[in-house]
Amino acid sequence: MIPFNKPFIIGKELYYIAQAVQSEHLAGDGSFTKRCHAWLESTFGVQKSLLTHSCTAALEMSAILAGVGCGDEVILPSFTFVSTANAFALRGASLVFIDIREDTFNMDENILPSLMTPRTKVIVPVHYGGVGCEMDVINSIASQYGCVVVEDAAHAVNARWHGKWLGTIGHLGCYSFHETKNFISGEGGALLVNDSSYNKRAEIIREKGTNRTEFLRGQVDKYSWVDIGSSYLPSEIVAAFLAAQLEEADRITAKRVAIYNRYAEGFADLISTGHLATQFIPDHCQHNGHLFCLLLKNLDERTRLIKFLRERDVMAIFHYVPLHLSKMGRCFNCSSGDLSVTESVADRLVRLPFYYDLRLEEQNLVISLVRSFLGFND
Repeated sequence: MIPFNKPFIIGKELYYIAQAVQSEHLAGDGSFTKRCHAWLESTFGVQKSLLTHSCTAALEMSAILAGVGCGDEVILPSFTFVSTANAFALRGASLVFIDIREDTFNMDENILPSLMTPRTKVIVPVHYGGVGCEMDVINSIASQYGCVVVEDAAHAVNARWHGKWLGTIGHLGCYSFHETKNFISGEGGALLVNDSSYNKRAEIIREKGTNRTEFLRGQVDKYSWVDIGSSYLPSEIVAAFLAAQLEEADRITAKRVAIYNRYAEGFADLISTGHLATQFIPDHCQHNGHLFCLLLKNLDERTRLIKFLRERDVMAIFHYVPLHLSKMGRCFNCSSGDLSVTESVADRLVRLPFYYDLRLEEQNLVISLVRSFLGFND
């Protein structure tokens, strides 16, 4: 069987986990957490990074930091994972769904001005597949309305837009280290704080609403409950595994980009002749090889292809059910304009197996089977 995803070990993961256990400090914010913070801050040039137990946690922290409450509006794509919406819905926000572009599958920045109101508090660009949204336009509009930009960069660790690291361009950025992502720790995430006015409060929210971090630095003589918050720290075992992965970030990215390029080469003729489509990557975007997807003609063809591949032990999957069509999306009083592109892409998109240990012969088999299904095998 060729699975859709497979977790992997590349370096010192198990050794670092053993060190963490022997350190007698398995709770959060030990030496491996600090090592990960240092790597993220030095590599991506951010003022502060905070490891979390998930990207969901980073998004929830962002919603609190942005001061989101009842009556506020948050603009986000419907074509995203549920965590993007939950983080703000939990604070009482009204969700405003925006359609995506037909080429990049990212938020359509040209629609954004029509959705802005005096109640708009946050804009959440989601960098689908590690391909950057048009952040200059989004940031400019946000500045005009005085609202916060929270980058959902779950797919986008080590990817760039106009040379800038995704996750570092808005006020706040959220990363994922889930086992389906490029750099993994099983579960895990990080909040990047790009606006220094959030630094102190971000630490407090992450530590259950206490000033414990200041206490550990010797800045206060005791710590207590000073704000709202929750337990957003990962354990040192998670941080130890992640530290080993981050040390090999360039190697991992190079391998994943090579996998992406082989898929692109294998379907290039069908894409150029219009028999298939895939995500467009603008010249100013440097993706990280997060995923490779194809757009089929319609839902029926996509369904039949997935079934065809599974019958041959190849696991390909679709992606998001648009949030506005979900049970909870219908329950909330969500507003939006036309979401026809979102609905079309969601019905037609299929993701092919993609993981670090995917062998070339396995990848060639996937390409051959897809081409055979479409009637184009050599």
